[in-house]
Amino acid sequence: MKFVGLLLAAGSATRFGSDKLQHALPHGVAIAVQAARHLKSEVSRVVAVVRPDSGQTARALAAEGCEVVVCDRAAEGMGASLACAARAAGAADGYLVALGDMPFVRPSTIGAVRDALAAGAALAAPYFRARRGHPVGFAGDFRAELEALSGDEGARRLVDAHAAREVKVPVGDPGAIRDIDRPSDLAPPVAV
Repeated sequence: MKFVGLLLAAGSATRFGSDKLQHALPHGVAIAVQAARHLKSEVSRVVAVVRPDSGQTARALAAEGCEVVVCDRAAEGMGASLACAARAAGAADGYLVALGDMPFVRPSTIGAVRDALAAGAALAAPYFRARRGHPVGFAGDFRAELEALSGDEGARRLVDAHAAREVKVPVGDPGAIRDIDRPSDLAPPVAV
């Protein structure tokens, strides 16, 4: 089956204070590059959407084998970026929507969502401790709806509208719900 990863890397990072996607993790790899590597390890094709002024991030993601698409409407929000990525991806059996600021999602989580789509799920998402995380998987028949998204909600409205069709994939991966918004988010999580 043909699955495409849609990596959203077009945010403004205003809360971080600098280009968070280029910020190096402790092992020296940039946040967006780490997110791309994990996604690429589970799907052969990744379309990464970036802002028009994201030259360094665009080059780094292209070097990782991603197809980089510049979204002129990125400032409108995540929905516009996701629509841009879906249009660039074209037809597929399914789409895995991942975020460039979530470098801690384990490849096994991405693979579990992909496998749920392959088994026939219309929508699939990882759940860690009853919280929905990323990536969110959409069957290919959602293509038109993904392409029509706008605003800053991303696909949340779409997922909520089709909640009855969602397959919840339980994972033991706290990275599925851990995004990086501020430098303090890079601190090791506190065990609960």
